[in-house]
Amino acid sequence: MSFKACRAALMGASMLALGACVSISVTTQAETAPATAEPAVTVTPVRESTAFTLGTDQPRTPEQLAMQFDKADLTIKVMPETKTIDAVAVLDFTATAPLTAVVVELDTLFTVSSVQVDGRELPGGGWSNPEGRMTIPLAEPLAAGETVSVRIAYAGAPRVAPRAPWDGGFVWATTADGSPWIATAVQPEGCDIFWPCIDHPLAEPKRVDMHITVPSNLAAPANGRFMGTVDHGDGWTTWNWSAANPNTYAIALNIGPYEEVRADYQSRFGNVIPMSYWHLRSDDPAKVAALFAQFAPMMDFYEATVGPYPFGDEKMGVVETPHLGMEHQTINAYGNAYRLDGKGYDWLLHHELAHEWFGNQMTNRNADDMWLHEGLGSYMQPLYLRWLNGERYMQAELQEQRRDLINRFPVVTGTDRAEDDVYKSNVGPGLDLYNKGSLIAHSLRMLIGDEAFFRSLTRLVYGTATPRPGNFTTRYGTTDEFLAITSEESGRDLAWFFRGYLYQAALPDLRQTRENGQLALEWVTGDAGVFPMPVEIEIDGRRQTLAMTGGRGAIPVAAGAHVLIDPDNKVLRRDVFLEEWKAAGGR
Repeated sequence: MSFKACRAALMGASMLALGACVSISVTTQAETAPATAEPAVTVTPVRESTAFTLGTDQPRTPEQLAMQFDKADLTIKVMPETKTIDAVAVLDFTATAPLTAVVVELDTLFTVSSVQVDGRELPGGGWSNPEGRMTIPLAEPLAAGETVSVRIAYAGAPRVAPRAPWDGGFVWATTADGSPWIATAVQPEGCDIFWPCIDHPLAEPKRVDMHITVPSNLAAPANGRFMGTVDHGDGWTTWNWSAANPNTYAIALNIGPYEEVRADYQSRFGNVIPMSYWHLRSDDPAKVAALFAQFAPMMDFYEATVGPYPFGDEKMGVVETPHLGMEHQTINAYGNAYRLDGKGYDWLLHHELAHEWFGNQMTNRNADDMWLHEGLGSYMQPLYLRWLNGERYMQAELQEQRRDLINRFPVVTGTDRAEDDVYKSNVGPGLDLYNKGSLIAHSLRMLIGDEAFFRSLTRLVYGTATPRPGNFTTRYGTTDEFLAITSEESGRDLAWFFRGYLYQAALPDLRQTRENGQLALEWVTGDAGVFPMPVEIEIDGRRQTLAMTGGRGAIPVAAGAHVLIDPDNKVLRRDVFLEEWKAAGGR
């Protein structure tokens, strides 16, 4: 069975499929035996995480719902030669309700050598971790407000990413000169791929301290504030970092022969933010300088468009990685290899930076609301193109997004879903999270105006319309909350807009009839609901707006007049010619 088929079996069936996942190597008869002998077959098991571990954003247990994650202190030694890690995690919790056990997630690929509760060693049978959900009973139940500290020592070879960042885990690569180049990317699988956590977006710890020990000729940039290094004098050095309120999947290891470029960004909000880029020593200095020169303009755009950089007391950090990229809070992964595409900026750098606002500062409460990360983040790119180069470039980017729409599944369902349910296009919206989410945001902005739209974004991200450094913290957001905010800011009920765009797979269809000197228009949506989206009409060069009350409208049109509907393409709607192009083989 191929690895791809093996993983599909694990994800779609049960752990019984694991037994079938083997690697078979066949040595030819001519090499090992007389011609009459059978081929020599060596069967070795493929090491794979459980189906439970490979999922993320799954329902929490009653115990997990009854505790607050105060702090994770992670000591991780990364050994490139053996592709293994040796780690100790100290996890601090406060009970929010009566608590009889601590439950966390940790991949079963690791061997756990020690579990302690408040300094007391548990016997081997004093805890369990059957499929990657570790249950650690407490000797005495905790009352609400009481605290507990759990220490877990574990080691082994972590899951290797088959195709990071989309199919994640550890990436063990080497640079051109043979130096180790290592990264983690675990958004689809979750934090439990390499550290014990509660693998759910609502269970992020208030703080994570990291102590990453690597060969002394390598660097280990990570999340948060740099707390210094310790050279142990034996060829190993520990890099220390501390991050406040990090997304669990955003905790990342990055190890390689890095050099750091630094500068201070003078925020338009008055604070000074350190910016750092860790790049390979072998990189072309001119390309490094050109990319780093984009940091400050992008920061200024986001601060002007959304609000203050959320982690200004730590850093705005980027690290070059052997995989494409990922929004690792304050240490975004960059693997675009300095490619130019004629747009005047590095799209990957910009997109991952968007997630500091849409993903890390404001995190969705459930994967069903993932478009708040990906869609709003993707809309920042056409807006940035306008910021840099003008309207033509924004419209060109929006049209690229429009051509790539799938419209097979709704962007939002209104029910809790796991990440696989939304990112995989055979069961969920997939790339529509990005492209359709962006185009919906654009139509919303065109409908309610810039002031209401951008004020709504700011409120969604910060929980206040007037964020300033120091007066906000990370928060969670939902589609329903965004609906309430935009309705309040615009002074109109926008439930029809959200229902017609987000909760239907099909795009709203504007049907038209022209006869007897009149143009009649009618909106038809996937659920046949009323969709009163106003439409701008241009008749022989003169424009007027049709209100479309009740989803219908009509306007007099003289015979022979040229009619153009929605001349500035403000409204996302069905375009039959695009459907025909795709049906004919268009990408």
